Amino acid sequence: MTDRAARRAVPTRVRVGVAVVAGLLAVGLLVAALAGAFGKDAAPRRPVAPVTGAASSPPVDETGTPADPETTPEPSPSRSTATAADVQVVATGLDVPWGVAVLPDGDLLVSLRDSARLVRVAPDGERARVDGPGADELRETTVPGGEGGLLGVAVAKTFPADGYVYVYRTGEEDNAILRGVLDGTTLGPLEMLVDGIPRAGNHDGGALAFGPDGRLYAGTGDAGNPEHAQDLDSLGGKILRLEPDGAVPGDNPLPGSLVWTSGHRNVQGLGWDADGRMYASELGQDAFDELNEIVAGASYGWPDVEGTGGEAAGFADPLVTWSTDEASPSGIAVTADGVYVAALRGQRVWRVDLGTLVRGEPATPTVLLDGVGRVRNVVALPGGDLLVVTGSTDGRGDPGDDDDRLLRVRLQVTEVP
Repeated sequence: MTDRAARRAVPTRVRVGVAVVAGLLAVGLLVAALAGAFGKDAAPRRPVAPVTGAASSPPVDETGTPADPETTPEPSPSRSTATAADVQVVATGLDVPWGVAVLPDGDLLVSLRDSARLVRVAPDGERARVDGPGADELRETTVPGGEGGLLGVAVAKTFPADGYVYVYRTGEEDNAILRGVLDGTTLGPLEMLVDGIPRAGNHDGGALAFGPDGRLYAGTGDAGNPEHAQDLDSLGGKILRLEPDGAVPGDNPLPGSLVWTSGHRNVQGLGWDADGRMYASELGQDAFDELNEIVAGASYGWPDVEGTGGEAAGFADPLVTWSTDEASPSGIAVTADGVYVAALRGQRVWRVDLGTLVRGEPATPTVLLDGVGRVRNVVALPGGDLLVVTGSTDGRGDPGDDDDRLLRVRLQVTEVP
């Protein structure tokens, strides 16, 4: 986490032009104003459960009459608690690990931020360096420094057929998204998909993940310039949505634009639950770090609002907030029972109960795991375990002899009334 600038009041100012656009997007009026230019599925809606809000209203039937609670299906999943029943070390001695992609055979593809290398790690911990023309190009064109370097890595469900690996890297002039074909431990020539994402020594974003719709999503940072976040012509401070070949999906909120949502400071974690709700972690400035539900076309308030309090101005409030010394959130994993959040400065893994969120109830995060140093990422593994990636070698931690590590965590989940 960078040293945070002077504390920003919540909310501070509302810039009329951008706030109005964001507000229209958030309530769906811009859909009508553009006479059908926005697809139905992209119409904005409010987050499900702002953490400080009241409980949601009872459901209504088609006549507008509140439904009988006895006949209303119970939301899924159930409320639950979870503990780390077992923690096993998968790999040690990794130098600034950042992103992780789970390959179909169970191997892990791990990006190393500062050396701009990809490493393939087997379930038993055996690892092999990825080489080839694409790997050479990454090392030659990646310019690490501060929070930049080789960051997110992702593969699609089509990987067995096409072999594409997607990476987010910091270059000399910008951040970019590229892809290349991986054959074993050989990465073929890279194809540029998106460039022109603002870069800096901090706030480079870097999250990459495929959504259930088959599109690639990327979390970007404001690159130290808060004005990028509300500028819809900038790719900084956004969540982007693109086709696997880099094209703009036809149902994105703004025609011809990769921008899915705006008003972000630094997005490093993305995930979806089984019902398709999207979540993202957000590194705040002085007061609040956030977990947000991501809704197409919405603005999440930065730099005008940090934390809650932005809905009156048309911004989306977070589901959950933390103080910045408790979190500095990076990667997230969404499982059948919860949203798990990696905390760098907080040096722990937080859990937010998914059953509470889907009911629109205030969510109180609990600590799943601590005592392992800075936590860079958390990944859901096939079979229900979590992979925890420590981040103590990133220049801001106190690494031990074995750092950084990949840890496999077996969860014990208990339903509660």
